Order: sequence, then structure tokens, then C-alpha cells
Amino acid sequence: MFDRLFHAHPRSVGESYGKHMRVAGRVGLLLIGGGIAALIHAVFPRYHETTGSTLIRRLAAELDGRSAGRADVDA
Repeated sequence: MFDRLFHAHPRSVGESYGKHMRVAGRVGLLLIGGGIAALIHAVFPRYHETTGSTLIRRLAAELDGRSAGRADVDA
């Protein structure tokens, strides 16, 4: 049970638990920050005009690159 909760998924993407926690934590914090910027933009359209979309594109590219690297790990 412990392995399934904490290690199975990180291992399936070729990472240690610690590495996976750092990557997923970073992505989560960036998404929270982007969400806050989007909410500010909703109220004050002059601010953060491209912050949310830029962040989403950057994270998508990073995550797509990681999944491409995952194919090498699984092979």
C-alpha cells in the first residue's frame, strides 16, 4: 500500500519520489500563481494581459517534453 501511494507513479515516469515531488510541486505553485494573475486580470484587464496564457504554453511545452523523455525510460 505504501509503495502504491508514494512510489508507483513516480517510478512509472522514471523519477524518484523526491524528484517527482519537486516537479509536481513547482507545477502546482506556478498554476496557483497563474490563476491569481488571471483573477487579477479579470478585475483589472490592464494587468497580466498575457501572464496566464504564457504560463500555460510554457508548462505545456515542459510537460510535453517530459512525456517525450518518458518514452525513452519505458523502452
